[in-house]
Amino acid sequence: MNSAISAFDLARIQFAFTVSFHIVFPALSIGLASFIAVLEWRWLKTGKAHYKDLCLFWSKIFAVAFGMGVVSGVVMSYQFGTNWSGFSSFAGPVTGPLLMYEVMTAFFLEAGFLGIMLFGWQRVSPRAHFGATLMVAIGTLISTFWILASNSWMQTPQGFEVVNGRVVPLDWFKIIFNPSFPYRLAHMALAAFIVAGLVVAAVGAWHLLRGRRDPAVKKMFSMALWLLLVLTPIQAFVGDQHGLNTREYQPAKIAAIEGLWDTEKGGTALNLFGIPDMQAETTRYAVSIPHLGSLILTHSWDGEIRGLKEFPPQDRPNSTVVFWSFRIMAGLGVLMIVMSFAAWVLRRRGRLFESKWFQRVAVAMGPSGFITLLAGWVTTEAGRQPWVVYGVMRTSQAVSPLTAQQVGISLMAFVVVYFLVFGTGIYYMLKLMRSGPALPGHTPHGVPGQTPNQTARRPFSAADQMIDAA
Repeated sequence: MNSAISAFDLARIQFAFTVSFHIVFPALSIGLASFIAVLEWRWLKTGKAHYKDLCLFWSKIFAVAFGMGVVSGVVMSYQFGTNWSGFSSFAGPVTGPLLMYEVMTAFFLEAGFLGIMLFGWQRVSPRAHFGATLMVAIGTLISTFWILASNSWMQTPQGFEVVNGRVVPLDWFKIIFNPSFPYRLAHMALAAFIVAGLVVAAVGAWHLLRGRRDPAVKKMFSMALWLLLVLTPIQAFVGDQHGLNTREYQPAKIAAIEGLWDTEKGGTALNLFGIPDMQAETTRYAVSIPHLGSLILTHSWDGEIRGLKEFPPQDRPNSTVVFWSFRIMAGLGVLMIVMSFAAWVLRRRGRLFESKWFQRVAVAMGPSGFITLLAGWVTTEAGRQPWVVYGVMRTSQAVSPLTAQQVGISLMAFVVVYFLVFGTGIYYMLKLMRSGPALPGHTPHGVPGQTPNQTARRPFSAADQMIDAA
């Protein structure tokens, strides 16, 4: 392997590493922002103290997640100029403005109201504070809109032409609302809410297992499970529609996901398990169900799906990777639906807050949202390869002219720094979750704004417990 190829592979590894760390924090903060807004609305409507206790508790965790999301997001932007200058030069006229719109609309909205949300409890009226919380929640969703618009354009590009080796935008409406955008936006937004719902349910279950039965713990556990009961089946439907869209616009990705090499006439089987072999062009040890692939991917008994052999070898995604990443995502998604319906059954029987086995399941399922999210993004991004802009620019053309040594040193630095910084942040969030909301009759520890002479200046200041005493 020559140095150019090694530098290219290292650049891809570095981007995958940094984006994997980054995506989990915005996903959690998107879901928590809306959850906190709902809690505050319920407090204003009912006057029940446990809703405000939950607001204060989850606001601390949101502040840490938001802060780490911002820091890790800055690194992502820099990488476009350092490791992927070819992509920046080629597609910058489209991706640059889309990211600018995200900053000008979403980030400024979040930054403008975040201070009031975190530190304004004693400084503004309750209704004004709720308005600030609502603006932060809306800002996170607007951010999702622009980021998904940019990424979806890379998946299904339209509304442009290439002039002198650079993309020239022709129709911004077509660029933003490209064919895959509605499905991917809905899929990601629902995923963020499900990620947050699983975390909230896990924290509630943890405290129930430790013997707490106060209204705050019961309420967050119950609300999270209602959310999952509603959203997980909807997510399965949206995922199905997304799959139909992908089959139309990225057929090679679907073939790689299914480990399908030959186009099967009269109905396509679904490979439940197997090991795709890219060299031998076959899926070894395949366990298949006849016609099920056609039913799922075409909604017909005899629908035809193109096999990977119909695409040139240099245009094929790595089936070994996306075959299993997709199954991890789909398998955990099924478990989420089963867990949600099990909670519904226990609720009807009056056993939701007393069932130890189910609470242990809820705790174990807490990280599953993050795993599913990462597996889904691996499927989406690895399945797009070898294209960085699908059908327009290859990933190999996007990389900067760097040596393997240069990229390797920066990758090692990222690994060390990320595990130290973000590992500490994750540890701190887990400590905060373990502390739980305030007990009934107790003043919540660290209510932002309680001390008149103290003015917090950074989001992390909202979580004011010592890391080893949280």
